[in-house]
Amino acid sequence: MALLVGCSLATVWSSESASPRDKGDRDIQDTKQKGAEGVDFSYDVFGAPPGQDPQRIAEEVKAKDKADKPAVMAQHAKILQDRYQLDCRSKDGVVMTKGKPQPIGPTVKLPNGATWDQLSKLSPEDIAAKDLFPAGFRRLPHVKPAVGGQVFPDVQTKQFPRLIRFDVNFDLPDCFLPEFPPPIFLTTHPELGDVSQGEVLTAENFDRLFRGLVTPVQLDGLRMLVTQFPQEEFNATHDRKSEKPSLGVSCLDCHVNFHTTGQFHLNPDTRPQRDRLRLDTVSLRGLFNQQIHGSKRSLRSVEDFTEFEQRTAYFNGDHIRAIKKGMNIIDRVVVAHMAQIQNMIDMPPAPKLDPMTGRLMRNKATEQEIRGEELFFGKARCAGCHQPPWYMDQQMHDLKLERFGAQADGPIKTFTLRGIKDSPPYLHDGRLPTLEDTVEFFNVVGGLQLTAEDKAALAAFLRAL
Repeated sequence: MALLVGCSLATVWSSESASPRDKGDRDIQDTKQKGAEGVDFSYDVFGAPPGQDPQRIAEEVKAKDKADKPAVMAQHAKILQDRYQLDCRSKDGVVMTKGKPQPIGPTVKLPNGATWDQLSKLSPEDIAAKDLFPAGFRRLPHVKPAVGGQVFPDVQTKQFPRLIRFDVNFDLPDCFLPEFPPPIFLTTHPELGDVSQGEVLTAENFDRLFRGLVTPVQLDGLRMLVTQFPQEEFNATHDRKSEKPSLGVSCLDCHVNFHTTGQFHLNPDTRPQRDRLRLDTVSLRGLFNQQIHGSKRSLRSVEDFTEFEQRTAYFNGDHIRAIKKGMNIIDRVVVAHMAQIQNMIDMPPAPKLDPMTGRLMRNKATEQEIRGEELFFGKARCAGCHQPPWYMDQQMHDLKLERFGAQADGPIKTFTLRGIKDSPPYLHDGRLPTLEDTVEFFNVVGGLQLTAEDKAALAAFLRAL
């Protein structure tokens, strides 16, 4: 009955005051506002009740997001200031593969006047009882946890403005991020070194840069990895988080040049929303030697990881939202092509490591690095999870941080330490800005009782990997 009345009113309106074109425009608007009475729920992405226009609601949300943004970022900046000393220290000669200075720490602030030595001698129970577990050792939150979504660093959005969000900004200073653009190393052409030619791989240049270096199948896989597909925050619908409609994002927008520049997201596997973990984008270097993929999902092939990323990282594991915004189902034949090119990406050179064992060559290493290696395989117990030559164990481990009064992370996969100097910040959510912070973290969590000299030597060894 309601629909018949609506049709009658539309007929009266059109006969008295409208041209045929006006009538068509009015009918379109009426259709969009039918809500639950209509048949096309694709307009109802904001859950607008019947009779309300979701396009208008989206504009209101956008205006509110923009108005709230300064307060959101100020609140997050306060969180970072309470956790870290973000003054960007470096040291001559301590650089990443292409020469960018590595950040030197520790940057994590200690609570209540404690020292690292004092903290490392306390039991987990004492640390929890006295609330001494540093804030920088706890989960690093997303800048807007209730919304989440991919956030790209300024160094990347300056070159690719389509990746700018109107509701949030990136949070960490550039000095705590990898080189941009990262170098690319091919297992099939080690003699060429960095094959990126200093460019970011995109749909515009991938053929020019890689044709003749990889097989036709691998080149087709690369084509797919630089193709933009709709994603929750970056797409053509009105409830996106980018200013303009776009085709979406590509795999290599996040994994820039098969590596990372610190982009972060929320893990798609955990609910409720408040429990989801911030995820720092992981490098795709050395995937050919990895048997476990995804920090929480424990996927067992590059093919599976590639396929499922379309339904997890792109749409937070919500298939219905994906269908409304542009779900992309990739054929397994093409998925195999994408996996093949990912399996061609090598680690950066490590000239001090023995190619046969992955251990230091004593005639090339410094005394401090050798001391660090001895600690790594001994007192520091790092090799329990990070076994050479790739410095990982294909397992998932739970550090049980709840022992210290922190939120639990649950099991997280062991990440490779090869090329680790190129991949700040550290841990799965980037909560540890430097290698020194990482050493301090495990010294406390593992009860290792390392001296200041031990910790410096361990960091030096890690930079040689």
